[in-house]
Amino acid sequence: MTKEPKKGYRLFCGRGFPKRFRPTGMPHRALIGIGGNIGDVEKRFEMVLRRFESSSLLNPLATSILFENPPFGYEDQPDFINSAILVETGLGPHALLRYLLWIEKRFGRKRSFPNAPRTLDLDIIFFDNLRLKSRRLTVPHPHFLERESVTIPLRYLHAGGCGARCSRDRRRLDEVDDFYGTHTRTGA
Repeated sequence: MTKEPKKGYRLFCGRGFPKRFRPTGMPHRALIGIGGNIGDVEKRFEMVLRRFESSSLLNPLATSILFENPPFGYEDQPDFINSAILVETGLGPHALLRYLLWIEKRFGRKRSFPNAPRTLDLDIIFFDNLRLKSRRLTVPHPHFLERESVTIPLRYLHAGGCGARCSRDRRRLDEVDDFYGTHTRTGA
């Protein structure tokens, strides 16, 4: 039996979401959370995906379904649209973060206060099987298990999408109370 989504939540498809891509053989894999709630977010996601496809620094491998959800923290703002993009890259984790911050800026991201409305938010959720905590970057993302904006799209990625490198954290997702019941299970 499949439960109905919570009020204010919506799952839907968009151009390039979900989608699979051919690997090119870059040495590292990372899972990128993508979100936004200002302007035409779906169009922006499509443009970011095209930017990734044309980049020599990374290559998308898979995208998840789109997930619309209410904001948390600062709630007086529009709902967010979120997804996940599995990429392969030749960049290290800090270089990938710098690249993602550059992409955010190119798409008009302004950092005014925590949980503020945003045109684009790109977060490294996983990087290979790395455990890293530095001043600028923590991998895996420290709050990914607490955020349905991450866990729900992640469940829609192909069962083997992360590969063995992310399997330990994917097993941790089984601990998440999945309010969609078996509807979101991917066999992970």
